[in-house]
Amino acid sequence: MILSPSMLSSDFANMESELKALEKAGLEWVHLDIMDGMFVPNITFGPPIIKAMRAKSNLFFDCHLMVNDPGRYVESFTEAGADLICVHAEACTHLERVCTQIAETGAKPAVALNPHTSLESIRYLLPQLYMVLIMSVNPGFGGQKFIPFCLDKVKELKGMITEAGADTLIQIDGGVTAENARELTEAGVDVLVSGSAFFGHPPYAERLKTFQNACK
Repeated sequence: MILSPSMLSSDFANMESELKALEKAGLEWVHLDIMDGMFVPNITFGPPIIKAMRAKSNLFFDCHLMVNDPGRYVESFTEAGADLICVHAEACTHLERVCTQIAETGAKPAVALNPHTSLESIRYLLPQLYMVLIMSVNPGFGGQKFIPFCLDKVKELKGMITEAGADTLIQIDGGVTAENARELTEAGVDVLVSGSAFFGHPPYAERLKTFQNACK
């Protein structure tokens, strides 16, 4: 199980210290939510902030682009320091082209699906994807409750990956807590994104252990 804490729930006024605290606690990934105020009704930050964070951190930058026409920004986010770029299927006219574009920049390609979006939209892309992100809330804000049918969606996706002979990771984002972590990983989730349920319970090393123990 990989835990990727969402910086959306961190202390934005002390991002450097937050990143260092995550590393010291033993975290390896961090989830960065990029919102444009158009694809989702919120605005966060862009490449300049990612670049500043990159200079202060060795964490794996898991960048989730909740923006319209994300292909326009792939190169700038990779140059800023993104290790993985996840785009929404709903935001791409030519999804395969954008995934290829991400891979060509050297970042790992991933695709996010909103709760209502069918898995069929990425069936044929699975062999070229590093990860698929199942949104278990409607994107745009932190602190929402997990949508129950997304658990079945994870199980279905796991079957599709096995059938395709791929090694694509499954990530889930939205309403993820230590209390439902085991159920999620047993369903097939590899990467848990947790915002308020992680950052709201310091110290981070102990919170990481809580998630890890829950998944045993």
